[in-house]
Amino acid sequence: MSRSIDYGNLMHRAMRGLIQQVLEGVAADGLPGAHHFFITFDTTHPEAELADWLRDRYPLEMTVVMQHWYDDLQVTDAGFGVTLNFGDSPERLFVPFDALRTFVDPSVEFGLRFETQDSGEDEEDDADITELPIPPDAEAQPETAQDETEDATDRAEGKDAEIVSLDSFRK
Repeated sequence: MSRSIDYGNLMHRAMRGLIQQVLEGVAADGLPGAHHFFITFDTTHPEAELADWLRDRYPLEMTVVMQHWYDDLQVTDAGFGVTLNFGDSPERLFVPFDALRTFVDPSVEFGLRFETQDSGEDEEDDADITELPIPPDAEAQPETAQDETEDATDRAEGKDAEIVSLDSFRK
């Protein structure tokens, strides 16, 4: 039995579970109202699936937009698959939940950032979860995934962040 409760890992899994629930609802009923998502993920993750030309263009991470055009959203316990339009070229992606770096819904000023710490220990168990600030003018965003190449955190500058750090709970 462990000598302490691993709150960081528990929070990490809970936030990914929240994103899974949101995407399951969107898969079943579509995006409600003005909701849309900017999702940044690690393209080097071994279970991430994307076209070779996309992997070449985004060798470390990629931000995709789910807003006006997306198709065949399928959500599993491991991640989600979706077809997105990249300059009139539909491409299928599979994004493991463990590969997520940010998830932002600017329509309701909600965002999460997952950061893996390089500590030499089990990196998968060490994650910071930060709530991202969303600027009020975030509605003027690109309509296709190809147009969206900046990190969601770059767009979120200009508003004070409300940060949730789990470091104080770690030994």
